[in-house]
Amino acid sequence: MYDITIISVGFIKEPYWQQALDEYAKRLKPYAKLKLIEVQEEKINSVTNRQQILAKEAKKIKSVLPSGAYLIALDRVGNSYTSNEWSEKLSQWSKFGQKIVFIIGGPLGLSAEILNLAKDLVSLSKMTFTHQMSRVILLEQIYRGATIQNGISYHY
Repeated sequence: MYDITIISVGFIKEPYWQQALDEYAKRLKPYAKLKLIEVQEEKINSVTNRQQILAKEAKKIKSVLPSGAYLIALDRVGNSYTSNEWSEKLSQWSKFGQKIVFIIGGPLGLSAEILNLAKDLVSLSKMTFTHQMSRVILLEQIYRGATIQNGISYHY
C-alpha cells in the first residue's frame, strides 16, 4: 500500500474539481493511504517579484513537509513516463519505505529551493495545467499506476 501525501499551492474552489478529487481519493483507498494538503498561494500583481512569491510559497510548503519523506516535485522539465513506466516508478518509490510526497506549485511553479529538495522531478505533460487540474491528473495517474501493479483492467 502506498503512503502518499500531495501538497498543493492554492485551494480548490470549484465543486467539479473537488468532486473529481473525491472520486479518485475514493478509488485509491484500497491501494493508498492518501493525504491532501493545500497551502495558500501568494497574490500576484504587476509589481510582484516572482522570486519573492516563490520563496514565500516555499516556506509554506516546507512547513507542512513530513519528515523523512521521499519528495517528488511536479515541474515542466521533469521526467515523463508511460503508464507502465509510471506504475513501476510508484512501486520503486514505495520500496524506499518512506512516505511519498508530491508537490504541486501554484501559477508560478515551484522555487529552486523546493525543486532542489525533491529527489525526483515529474512532468505530467509538455503542456501547462492549472494546479487544480494537475491534482486531478496526478490522482488519476496514481490510481492508474496502482491498478497496473495489481493487474486490474482499468488501464486497458
